Amino acid sequence: MKPVKKKKTEEPELEPLCCCEYIDRNGEKNHVAACLCDCQDLDEGCDRWLSCKSVRPETCERITDTISDRLRIPWLRGAKKVNISIVPPLVLLPVFLHVASWHFLLGVVVLTSLPVLALRYYYLTHRRKEQTLFFLSLGLFSLGYMYYVFLREVVPKGRVGATQLALLTFGLFLILLALYRAKKDPGYLSNPACNDKAPSNSQIECPVKKGQEKTKGFPGTDTLGNLNNRTLKDDTKGSSRVGLDSPAKVKEDWCAKCQLVRPARAWHCRICGICVRRMDHHCVWINSCVGESNHQAFILALLIFLLTSVYGISLTLNTICRDRSLFTALFYCPGVYTNYSSALSFTCVWYSVIITAGMAYIFLIQLINISYNVTEREVQQALRQKTGRRLLCGLIVDTGQYNRGFLRNWHQFSSLGAHTVHVPAEDIV
Repeated sequence: MKPVKKKKTEEPELEPLCCCEYIDRNGEKNHVAACLCDCQDLDEGCDRWLSCKSVRPETCERITDTISDRLRIPWLRGAKKVNISIVPPLVLLPVFLHVASWHFLLGVVVLTSLPVLALRYYYLTHRRKEQTLFFLSLGLFSLGYMYYVFLREVVPKGRVGATQLALLTFGLFLILLALYRAKKDPGYLSNPACNDKAPSNSQIECPVKKGQEKTKGFPGTDTLGNLNNRTLKDDTKGSSRVGLDSPAKVKEDWCAKCQLVRPARAWHCRICGICVRRMDHHCVWINSCVGESNHQAFILALLIFLLTSVYGISLTLNTICRDRSLFTALFYCPGVYTNYSSALSFTCVWYSVIITAGMAYIFLIQLINISYNVTEREVQQALRQKTGRRLLCGLIVDTGQYNRGFLRNWHQFSSLGAHTVHVPAEDIV
């Protein structure tokens, strides 16, 4: 008798979602209008708060996760999720700046507390190893809002010409263009065994190929512990050298998360969850890593921002504090709080000065690191291990490992990603 072939049971097709429906984190269909329904954690938190009892940290985390999952906007084929971290800058920044422009003392308190709150939030998310759009939203919204205040409060006073306005607008456009380029792929190392080529919010774990045991060792080893003969390019070509006589080096460069051997100077980003070539650091202002492919764009974005910001600050101060030098007007501008328009402009100037000073410090550190051919990750590692040569109270750290002289270091930086020979991951794993 011929075996009877069983027919495959067809799975029922899911009904298409309307613009206000979505699939929540529990895999169930939900509606935007029901965003305030069935939130036991929120009810429990409110009850404990009204009864003057402390709310448990795990309850706060569940409330935050529920709110972030239900914060959506209607869209075609289902409501789209809105990252909750982009909302606070859009709401709080205009409120804080307007409050700070009411009085000089309020301005001092608000403008001093803003960096403290931002740093507090940074260390909170950095400790949890979470991605956040807060700083990217804050940076982009700050650019847009400063430009809006400039057009509304400064330009109508008649001391800014059309050429100066066009130059400032062009600088703003170049900043956005450089940020877009810096936000792109920093040089992610992908494993063909993984289906996902882009980093996700959670750490990426690649499955082991069939026929291979999942061991706690490092790549290129069999069950007897022998190394396979696999050699990579050296650092000048963007890869590390792995040979038969360096098993410790292979073990050090092996990434258990991505299941591949990292080239020289590559590192696994705990926040992005993927390895990056010549990783410098994870920048919260672009919500991405700074690596081999986008380091030049990152430096260019910082440079253009500093030039444009200083130019905009000088135009504003020359308008609201006439006949005074730039430095004098910044610290002494009598009568600026008698008019709300000039007070708001002056407050925005000081906010821009604080942001510009922070970016100038980052730019200075980057220039020093490039001149000594070290990455920020290598600097932090050298400080922890107390290795390398420290100058100017640790502002300059020279590991000496890749330093080839000032001109050669800058030449190598200018050619990053141009002549890099990328080793296929199937030759590494």
